[in-house]
Amino acid sequence: MMNSCLRRGVLILCGAAFCVLAATAWALRQYLPALAPGDPAAETAVVVLDPGHGGEDGGAVSPDGTPESGINLAVAQKTGALLGFFGVRTVYTRQTPEAVGDPDLPTVRARKASDIRRRVETANAVPGGALISIHQNSLPSSPGTHGAQVFWNRQSGAEDLAKAIQEALNRGINQGNEKTARPISPDIYLMKHAEIPAALVECGFLSNAAETERLRQDAYQLELAAAIAAGYLNHS
Repeated sequence: MMNSCLRRGVLILCGAAFCVLAATAWALRQYLPALAPGDPAAETAVVVLDPGHGGEDGGAVSPDGTPESGINLAVAQKTGALLGFFGVRTVYTRQTPEAVGDPDLPTVRARKASDIRRRVETANAVPGGALISIHQNSLPSSPGTHGAQVFWNRQSGAEDLAKAIQEALNRGINQGNEKTARPISPDIYLMKHAEIPAALVECGFLSNAAETERLRQDAYQLELAAAIAAGYLNHS
């Protein structure tokens, strides 16, 4: 009896999650009528989704100990699910909480270097694709700073991609706190060495307690994913 009830509960939860995702995807479809499921233009597109950090490298950490790596993965997976609804094929640099570098290397620095090189290899194995790297920001000296901002790399088409995603984020997430997409620093290895157009999305500030609380919520992660997906679809 308990097993039957448990299975029924799981099915109900899965059904509810699917309904939320389908409703969001339907809203995107109405917003982007030129790109409906099955559109040949969408089906030829490939997006490399890069959830930043992972494993022992948690990335930025909020004052209450929340690392960005798990949030990055959740937003990337939701973005991929929405893009898939429109026939856009996605490739992930990681799909688990773990990093993708060689775990047998002797130092943290060497393992991190291996991780980022493998992410570059994944991106560059998709010629004609686009890279969207998902991260969270932090600015402890200014705990009131909040909002999502996008950066682009030096490849042709990257600026337009970043600006389209930023526009969607400004409409859906940053209302009253609009931000401007900017070129990425040449010090960011992944963005520098990616041979395809790339946009890095800083979804929010973990140094802002209120924004951290939102970033941990599935519903807010889905809002971010919807804006990122809409920006990409508008651009393509």
